[in-house]
Amino acid sequence: MKNENAEKNENADTLRQMVRGRYTQVVTGTGCGCTPHAAGGCCGSNFDSIEQVNRIMGYSDKELGSVVEGANLGLGCGNPTAIGELQPGDVVLDLGSGAGFDCFLAAQKVGEKGCVIGVDMTPEMLSKARGNAAKMGITNVEFRLGEIEHLPVADNSVDIIISNCVINLSPEKQQVFRDACRVLKPGGRLFVSDVVATAEMPDSMREQAALITGCIAGAEHTDRLRYFLEEAGFENVTIELKAHSDELVSGWFPGSGAEKYVSSADIRAVKPISITSSTRSRPVPLYNGFVV
Repeated sequence: MKNENAEKNENADTLRQMVRGRYTQVVTGTGCGCTPHAAGGCCGSNFDSIEQVNRIMGYSDKELGSVVEGANLGLGCGNPTAIGELQPGDVVLDLGSGAGFDCFLAAQKVGEKGCVIGVDMTPEMLSKARGNAAKMGITNVEFRLGEIEHLPVADNSVDIIISNCVINLSPEKQQVFRDACRVLKPGGRLFVSDVVATAEMPDSMREQAALITGCIAGAEHTDRLRYFLEEAGFENVTIELKAHSDELVSGWFPGSGAEKYVSSADIRAVKPISITSSTRSRPVPLYNGFVV
């Protein structure tokens, strides 16, 4: 068991290093570090611009024009601030905040009485986000270095969690949801835009590093995601596949057929006032309906 755990931890660290390295290249512009989400030849994307991608994902022209250049890297797969129903005074946490785009949109909605915390594991992204915040004069946002599996945030301190196409990059998604539930206040809400699996993906597709760091290879089936969320303590879980998904996914990887296996989705859940452990004894569902 110790050897299995050690191998599991080593594999998880290897994946984190791969993701961190790729997104360091994204923000610094070194090498061919762009992701499939971004426009550009090195990734084979069919999109002409980051703005085109973001309009497909549901961002308005007003939102796109409200942040400084460099905050919007086109790395998402939806608009979690739109589904988040943010209110003035809310404390918002963004898992995998990148250069700060969604944090800045959230900050505008929660106002001076609210605050937004962005957590990212890539130091270069944090520097970029902090610089963007300074340029915009935004004072109700802070960015913290950390992994989304082990958030640098106090228990029961956050009203709303948002995340945009980041949780699929985690090698420990179940732990992500457990820690998200920990930091939310009772009654707090989770609003995630992410890629989910709708069919079992071929091994050859999962093994491609470009797909891994582009959120495709890490996509979990909707049944498993629902289980992970409920096991963590969440209730009222909904997973809604988005109408724009085929256009978005096929644009990331032209000709790959990835849209046959994954879909962009809005994921919502609520932390109840009191948490039971009734779901913890349930078996974890697999793609084909069998369980382990």
